[in-house]
Amino acid sequence: MEGKARFIFPVLMAGIMAFLMTGLITWLNLGFPPGFGWLWARAFLIAWPAATVAAFIAIPVARKATIRLVRIIDRS
Repeated sequence: MEGKARFIFPVLMAGIMAFLMTGLITWLNLGFPPGFGWLWARAFLIAWPAATVAAFIAIPVARKATIRLVRIIDRS
């Protein structure tokens, strides 16, 4: 990926993952109490920036690990 896409992709991927995971974890921990939407939104607003930072760190690591694993698999 090049240019702006290199920065937009991790932010969007982190947002999608944070949205899904905070919804699941909020539901697992609390069920569907009154105010569920607000609780989920609050968790998401905290998680998205953290997930974005993690994505910028993890994507290069995952890319390198993927390349190494594919090389190992191809040798087999």
